[in-house]
Parts: sequence; structure tokens; C-alpha cells
Amino acid sequence: MHDNAGEQPASFHADRAAGRLDIEWRDGHRTSFDAVTLRWLCPCAYCRGEAGLPGYLDSRPQLSSEQTRLVDLHLIGQYAIAPDWGDGHHTGYYTYHLLREQCPCADCATRRRASTPAVAGGPPRHGDR
Repeated sequence: MHDNAGEQPASFHADRAAGRLDIEWRDGHRTSFDAVTLRWLCPCAYCRGEAGLPGYLDSRPQLSSEQTRLVDLHLIGQYAIAPDWGDGHHTGYYTYHLLREQCPCADCATRRRASTPAVAGGPPRHGDR
């Protein structure tokens, strides 16, 4: 688990043309998400499901280029960002905690593998594809 300073971003850079979101964290760590990975992380009820029902992303759809085209990025208070996607989707609030915990860099991926016990036949974890 990271300390609170580690979960606070110092800056965001949304490179729409390249389809990337770069985050520099206050503790110096850097995270870079490609737009496809970021879209798969969408935590909204439509994508993740609600009331015990699966969400759209649980069906493992083939995402279109519009569904993964980052159009805009909004800050939500001091705890989250909300991307706007090319297909009009805009309801996902990606908390700073989620973004840091799902950082795709090699060090963070290794940390997650080391701290997550393998469960044969278990459901996919949030962020898995």
C-alpha cells in the first residue's frame, strides 16, 4: 500500500493525439496509461455493473476506436478524474487511488502479482482483461 502522498498526483498530461495519459505523483513515481488500458479500467456502474448484474466491460467486448479515443479530461474535486471518450461515455470517476493501484509500470505490476494470491477459476480482478 502506498502512503497518502503517493496517491496524490503532482500533474496530469493527456496526450489526446497519442492516446496516452501521463501522471506524475507527488512521491516522484510516474504512471503512463494508454487510452485502451484506461478505458478498460472505467469504474462506472454501466461498465462495471450494479445491483449484482454484470457491466458492459464484463462481457469482454471488442472496444471501438471511438470508445478508446480520449477526448477530454476533467478533475473531480481533489480525488478523481473523469475522462470523456469519443463515443460520448463520460460517467467514470477514476479515483487517484485506483489510478495508482493499477499503474501498469513493471515495478507496480510486480508488486501486484506478489501481493495477490492466485485463485484458480476465480473472477477477474478489477482492471484485468
